[in-house]
Amino acid sequence: MPFSTYYYESRRADESLLRIRLKELAYSRPRYGYERLTNLLKREGWIVNHKRVYRIYKEEGLMVRTKRRRKRAAQWRLKPNAASKIGEQWGIDLMSDQLADGQRFRILTVVDHFSRECIVLNVGRSMPSAVITAALDHAIWAHGAPEMITVDNGTEFTCSHFDRWAYERGIKLNFIAPGKPSENGIIESFNGKFRDECLNLHWFRSLSEAQRLVLEWRDEYNERRPHSSLRNLTPREFVEGLAGVRT
Repeated sequence: MPFSTYYYESRRADESLLRIRLKELAYSRPRYGYERLTNLLKREGWIVNHKRVYRIYKEEGLMVRTKRRRKRAAQWRLKPNAASKIGEQWGIDLMSDQLADGQRFRILTVVDHFSRECIVLNVGRSMPSAVITAALDHAIWAHGAPEMITVDNGTEFTCSHFDRWAYERGIKLNFIAPGKPSENGIIESFNGKFRDECLNLHWFRSLSEAQRLVLEWRDEYNERRPHSSLRNLTPREFVEGLAGVRT
């Protein structure tokens, strides 16, 4: 190996600011490719060529899907960072169970990613998008609006009604990749505990009884059940501790 190769040090300029700006442009314009993003950067005064932008574009995983698909709610290109404060991200999912007479019912589950607090456990015969948004509006009135909601690709969440509701309230929607529930792992973990500790232990005779027992379990989960991820505190104790309130 030549000495010049061994002792070579890269003289490439720092690209951190360029990467940040490129990702900001990609977030705000989800369907723009690297060539159009290059033109936007040049208009802002950046001295870059398309090859440099394409390299960063590939490294940051900003590629645009070219497969034609039906119109649906807008999606982010990159996975969001983990929640760093209460109310920053909520996870939402739908579960189903049945009454003693065999009739099916559905349950809306909502969990705060940071505090692990169960925000909503709503039981109903069906759970269309309008019922979901009404329950979320009640939760927002009590807890404040989250910055982002992570959901799967169910029709209740990809419909225009849910997308418009989130847009009007300034809430970003983070859709997980199809067939990858692990990307919404916090709500999936909660659903497993909920089914094991509540749904599988009861034989619901009516919808009202199911609603009552589900809400009792929610109180148990939030106020008395310790969580190892919260240093064996309950979600309520964790929230009150961050707020400086002594129980």
